[in-house]
Amino acid sequence: MFDNLSDKLQRVFKNLRGEGKLTAANMEDALREIRVALLEADVHFKVVKQFIEEVKVKALGEDVLNALSPSQQVVKIVRDELTKMLGTHQSRLRFANEPPTIILVVGLQGSGKTTSTAKLARFLTKEGSKPQLVSVDVYRPAARHQLSILAKNIGTPVYEGTPEETKPLELAKAARREAMQTGRDIVLVDTAGRQHIDEQLMQELHELKEALNPTEILFVADAMTGQDAVKSADEFHKRLGITGVILTKMDGDARGGAALSIRAITGQPLKFVGVGEKPDAFESFYPDRAASRILGMGDVLSLIDKVQESISLETAEKMQEKLMGDDFTLEDFRDQIKQIRKLGSLGGLLEMMPQIGPLKELKNAKIDESEVGRIVAIIDSMTPKERRNHMLVNGSRRRRIAKGSGTSVQDVNNLLKQYAQARKMMKSFSGQAGFLGKRLAKMKLPGMPGF
Repeated sequence: MFDNLSDKLQRVFKNLRGEGKLTAANMEDALREIRVALLEADVHFKVVKQFIEEVKVKALGEDVLNALSPSQQVVKIVRDELTKMLGTHQSRLRFANEPPTIILVVGLQGSGKTTSTAKLARFLTKEGSKPQLVSVDVYRPAARHQLSILAKNIGTPVYEGTPEETKPLELAKAARREAMQTGRDIVLVDTAGRQHIDEQLMQELHELKEALNPTEILFVADAMTGQDAVKSADEFHKRLGITGVILTKMDGDARGGAALSIRAITGQPLKFVGVGEKPDAFESFYPDRAASRILGMGDVLSLIDKVQESISLETAEKMQEKLMGDDFTLEDFRDQIKQIRKLGSLGGLLEMMPQIGPLKELKNAKIDESEVGRIVAIIDSMTPKERRNHMLVNGSRRRRIAKGSGTSVQDVNNLLKQYAQARKMMKSFSGQAGFLGKRLAKMKLPGMPGF
């Protein structure tokens, strides 16, 4: 996500930091490179033009040119303008004063509309809502069947309809009635799509909008299609009046032009992004966090959100005790790896880490996801005694473990080495943490007990 743009912008800022003094001339050079980087990232040319003008006015001001660290000031200006371009603040869903809230999900065929509808249902359920799904795509039975399967997988009820209900509006109204009768507070309506925008599609969507009075009309766009996604979103908004956008396949889009353009062109916020195929690969969109990621500052807040969502506080506290103690076994090592895997791909997690200072080499790390599975398989092939006491694992046991896990003795040796290094590192960190805690206690900083 934004990889290409991020690399190019970081190069620009590195060159600026190398200048002895920031001048109008080298600032013009930097702005030219930023303009090219944005255009190559497939950002709409009108958006790029406005962005460069805004940055130029602020970056060439006396306060910046005469600042002690002008390059850092420029980075801040670019970050602020990127955040502004992306929408400034997170845009949350609106809900009806009286349930059920109706949310129309619209878009072209192949954009990921049905999958996004199911993902949104799962997201809302975790937020405490009780959604119900319905597909009103009467032209493609496969679409309704797909939604039913997805709904079953996430444990959300779906209104199937009766043989007599053959029109989109009939299905939607019946689903709303059932939601009211069963205490469901949200109805997600997965509408029909087309290969392109046509009058029949728009007429059908207008009828649904007039009859259902939806609180939200969310347009689903495929990030991989770049400016085509932006054009479609703009056309839907002009003819239907969308209230927000869901951008799918963001994990496969290294440029990010659609995400950077869609708010400025349509005037409507990007509310959610799909970042994978799994039901939980669906996130709220935060403009400020996205801007930070683009500039290599990471997205630690989103990483924290992922941890809190996937790992309970009790589990985290127990794991911390194990990590800091002397009884950190291979079982604990395996459980720690499994917990990390719950957060998503390791590559995706590394993207959220700041790419600056001691962590700047993380972006070059080669992540082999299969290696994680191999480690778990090796530990699972050990006996409980071996997992609790790695010193028991001698040569013959290593050969047995390798055979049982479908790996090599070298793989087993590598695992035991990694485990030993992890134990050593944790003991070292534990000592440092204890020392730091004592120092902080003596300092009695504001907000600490005893201050």
